[in-house]
Amino acid sequence: MGVLMSKKQPVDKVQRCTAVVSAFQSGIKDRAAPVKQAEGDAEDGDVPAKASTEDKKTEEGEGGETESGTGPSAAQQASASVNQEAWSRLRDGKGVEPEDLEKSHQLTPPAYVRPKREADDDQPLEVELAKKEKPPSDEMCDVCEVWTADDLYPCRICTRVFHDGCLRELGYLRAEALQEMRDTAHTVTGWSCYYCDNLNLLLTDEEMYSLMETFKQCKIIPESCLVSDELLQYHHFVSKQQFEKDLTDEQEEEILAQFAALDPEKKGHIEWPDFLYFESLAVLRKFRTENSLVRLLTAKERDTARLVFLGLDLDEDGLITRAECRQAQQSWFNKLSKDSQSCNVSISHVGPICESSPASSSSEQSKTDDIRPTSWADFLRESSIYILAARPNSSALHIRLPL
Repeated sequence: MGVLMSKKQPVDKVQRCTAVVSAFQSGIKDRAAPVKQAEGDAEDGDVPAKASTEDKKTEEGEGGETESGTGPSAAQQASASVNQEAWSRLRDGKGVEPEDLEKSHQLTPPAYVRPKREADDDQPLEVELAKKEKPPSDEMCDVCEVWTADDLYPCRICTRVFHDGCLRELGYLRAEALQEMRDTAHTVTGWSCYYCDNLNLLLTDEEMYSLMETFKQCKIIPESCLVSDELLQYHHFVSKQQFEKDLTDEQEEEILAQFAALDPEKKGHIEWPDFLYFESLAVLRKFRTENSLVRLLTAKERDTARLVFLGLDLDEDGLITRAECRQAQQSWFNKLSKDSQSCNVSISHVGPICESSPASSSSEQSKTDDIRPTSWADFLRESSIYILAARPNSSALHIRLPL
C-alpha cells in the first residue's frame, strides 16, 4: 500500500531542531550571567556578601516566612506553577497536564485561535431541508498530512481524520480515549475529535474572559474535580452576582439533579471537562441568539438534523409537532445508550431534572403546546443548543433536556 508523504514533515523537523538549539543557547546565556555575578561578588569581599545574606533573611523573616526563612516552600512554588499553567491552558483551549505529555518524539500541538463574532452572526441562516450536504471526510491526517487509507479515523462532527499514532504522540488523548476512538469512530455512534469534543473552544475571547473571571472569583481551580457542595456554592455565588439573591430550594434541587447528570457513573464528583463544558454551554445560551448557534453547527450535524426531522415528518408537509420536536432533541443524546438505535431514548437516569420538575405535570396548556406545529427552520434553531451539547465523547449530560 503506497503512502503519500507530505512536504510539511521536513519543514517541521527543521523548525523543531531550530527551536531546541535556540532554547539551549538561551539556557547557557541565562546560566552564565549568575555565575559571573557571583564571581564579582566574591572579589568584592566576604563581608558584603554575608551582610547581604543576613539582610535577605531579615526581610524574609519580616515577610512572615517562619519555617525555613528562604521564601515560599518548594511545594507552594510547584502548586502556584501548576495553577498558572492550568489557567493558561484554559485560556488557550488546551486541557492536557504537562506530566501527561510524552516528551520524547512529541509532536507540536496545533495553534488554536478562538472564533470571533461576525456582523451578520445573529441573522437567520437559510438551511434547505431538501438539500443534503454530505460533506466528505478529509483524505489526509490532520496532524501529519499523510494518507494511509483505512488506517485513518474520522470525526463524526467535522471532516478531519486522524492516525491513532499521531494522536498518541500529540498527547491529546490518553490510552482509554484512544481505545474508545478505535472502537467507535467507524460505527453509528461515532467519535468527536479533540477540537469538536471541547465545547469550550466555541467561546470567543470575550466570553472566555468572562467565564474565567467568574471561576477566579469563586476560587474554582482549573482541571480539578468538583463535589456537589462545591457546585452548589459556585451557583450560589453566580446567583448573587447576577440576580442579587440566593438560590431557592427548588433551584438547589435542580442543581443537584444536574450534578447527577454530570456524574453518570456515580463517582461522587464531576470531572473538570464536564463542568467546563456545562458552563460553556450556559455562556452560549446567555450571550448567543438561536441564529448564532445555528451557525456553529457543522454540515454533518445539519445533515443529521435533516434525517431526524424527515423521519418525524411522516405526512411530508414540512411540519412536526412540538412533542415530536422535544423527542428529537432528546435523540441527540442516543450515543449515551449505545445499544439503542431508536429515536425515543430513555433518560430516566437524569432524575429530578426531568421527573420532578413542575413543568412535567400534565395540563391543558402543555397538551395544547404538544400539538403545536413546528417548521424545519424553527426546529433547527431550537435544537441547535442540544446538538452542540451532544458533541463531547463523555457520557455525562451537559445540558438540561427538554421536558
